[in-house]
Amino acid sequence: MAASSKLDRDQPLTLVLGGGNALGSYLAGAYEQLQQREIEPQWIVGGSIGAVTGAIIAGNAPEDRLPRLKAFWDEAMISTPGLLGRGTKIRHTYNELHTITALLFGRPGLFGHRFPGMLSMLPWIPHDVALYDHSPLQQTLERLVDFDRLNRADIRLTVGCVDLESGEDVLFDNTRHELTPEHFLASSAITPIFPPVEIDGRLLCDPGYTNNLPIEVPFAEPLKEDFTCIAVELFSLHAARPASLSSAAERANDMIFASPTRRTLKGLKREYALREQLEPDGPQATLLHMAYFAGSDERAGKTFDYSPSSIRDRWAAGRRDMEKSLALLDRAPADKHRLRYLALSPEQEAASAEAGAAARA
Repeated sequence: MAASSKLDRDQPLTLVLGGGNALGSYLAGAYEQLQQREIEPQWIVGGSIGAVTGAIIAGNAPEDRLPRLKAFWDEAMISTPGLLGRGTKIRHTYNELHTITALLFGRPGLFGHRFPGMLSMLPWIPHDVALYDHSPLQQTLERLVDFDRLNRADIRLTVGCVDLESGEDVLFDNTRHELTPEHFLASSAITPIFPPVEIDGRLLCDPGYTNNLPIEVPFAEPLKEDFTCIAVELFSLHAARPASLSSAAERANDMIFASPTRRTLKGLKREYALREQLEPDGPQATLLHMAYFAGSDERAGKTFDYSPSSIRDRWAAGRRDMEKSLALLDRAPADKHRLRYLALSPEQEAASAEAGAAARA
């Protein structure tokens, strides 16, 4: 069956949110634009900061979701005066100073130093498995998320982790499990920065290295009707040529986290081509894909850059990219293929990243 070009409010909508630590305010901005259009997901799938964002959305009443997301990021950012625009050497230095500050002193409500942590690399110090302690995130989640509401599953929420011993993906779902703050700590425990979390006898960590954007999860469900999936990731495979050691390190980091998405997309396209041959008139899936394109001032340490300018720029970019993506969906012609894939061009994403917080509505 051919789908309408516009987002059909009667179709199930799944929101897939990727990981990226301080880049996660992009996810909040994307959700804000959805809510402004009165679009709410029935199912959220997330890993790391994507899972945390999903918890704040699913664990609050609609009118409280944006204020709680804003509270989370207001508390996470390092309070320094003034805002700086993109594309200046001063801004580059500003970002790096905030990254160093976060790594030196941690972020209240998110993470702090642990002992022995980094000192365990010295020969006479006991062994440790992580550099920082992210247990402060538990208190933040308990304060900002109503876990009774979350576990009622008014919005289905699936949280991705990885078994650190077997390397297998592990999923927790509020329609089958009772989710607690520990599940979100496990999902955001990127090794070896944060310690893994043991749940039900399995040692679990952040899925970023293996599956940072779990797009395949909603597509693994039996397809009984047309549905739309909006996938929002925080690393892009596209970028300008690196011109420094720092930018080369950033590209290496981006490719590590974004490459699994490319492989997943190729697999989905092959699968749906076969579905189309076997059942050409079957239900159609629409995948709208967004990726945060880092600004020219951002480097390898961007995931720990909690500066006010960067947090607000990313939030604003998320809003603009979601607005452009929904417009792309609105303009897309009707398509008879079983899988419709739509994404902004790298040039559009780059322009959005450079626009800065001044354009934020």
